[in-house]
Amino acid sequence: MRTLTFIVGTGRSGSTALSGIVNAHPDVLSLNELLSSVQSRGFPEGLLGGGEFWRLLADPNPLFESMIRSGVPMPEFVYTRRPGRFATQTTGIPALSLMVLPHLTDDPDGLFDELKKQVCRWPDRSAAEHYEALFDLLCVRFGRTAVVERSGYSTERVPLLRRVFPQARFVHLFRDGPDCALSMSRHTGYRLILLLREILARTGAERHGDLTQDQIRSLPPELAWLLAERFDPALVLDRDLPLTRFGALWSELVARGVDHLSDVPAPMRTTLAYEDLLDEPRKELTRLADFIGVEPLPQWLDAGSARLDGSRRGTSRRLPTAELAALRECCAPGARALAGGEG
Repeated sequence: MRTLTFIVGTGRSGSTALSGIVNAHPDVLSLNELLSSVQSRGFPEGLLGGGEFWRLLADPNPLFESMIRSGVPMPEFVYTRRPGRFATQTTGIPALSLMVLPHLTDDPDGLFDELKKQVCRWPDRSAAEHYEALFDLLCVRFGRTAVVERSGYSTERVPLLRRVFPQARFVHLFRDGPDCALSMSRHTGYRLILLLREILARTGAERHGDLTQDQIRSLPPELAWLLAERFDPALVLDRDLPLTRFGALWSELVARGVDHLSDVPAPMRTTLAYEDLLDEPRKELTRLADFIGVEPLPQWLDAGSARLDGSRRGTSRRLPTAELAALRECCAPGARALAGGEG
């Protein structure tokens, strides 16, 4: 029986490398950043026809398109590094094509066409049933027996995923707080996340896509401009964002993730610390394979161990003493939540 596992976490925790390792297992269908690609529109209520479901997967992600158009793409945007027939400036890049399909094949455009031909003919059913059918279709297509979805910045999705996929398993991937926060501070996506969260806090809106024109006009220009189809990249890259804000973000995401996962039955959840993966890769990858429901093949363990790079471990320790102390203080609530959750 096919299994379904979600690897959730804050992001910037070695998750992209782990996706590559998981994808190398011959029995695992690795869906890299699927949930990030479709975002909140991915699970509408009611029945959807095949064509409607396909639009959820194929319509370009507006925020990601804006980032590409503005010259601040995230490194996770695989399609832009190996462009095909889609482009932001012309057709728009389908959500499924930006990060998911290039992770599975060297011909993402061909796979996109292949999937479109089949999915658009599917009957009316719920979004969850469509996703399950998509997982089955891709497993048959690639000869896999287990599905693993991994998206960064995903701990908040746990309650939704439990409701939509009640049989799913969860892996909570996390990294040392100060190291993770420092990595976030240098990442275009997380810098933009902080700024968008500031916009929501100022306006009281739940999502930036729901902002009214009056709310946008009430914002300082440097924040309002971020909501345009194209913005000055300096608004993200050069903005002074204190490192402690990223530490607080890490703590918030980790604490809420631990809380959400505590409601998942114990046999359906596990944790994976990035530092443990670096220290004992074969042991941790074996444990991960057992949890996912595949064999920890010796060749896969060798290849996975070789792919791990510990050079970024402990990067926060190079910070000035006072800055590191302030960052550790902001990360302390998340660290305590992790200690309690693991216990």
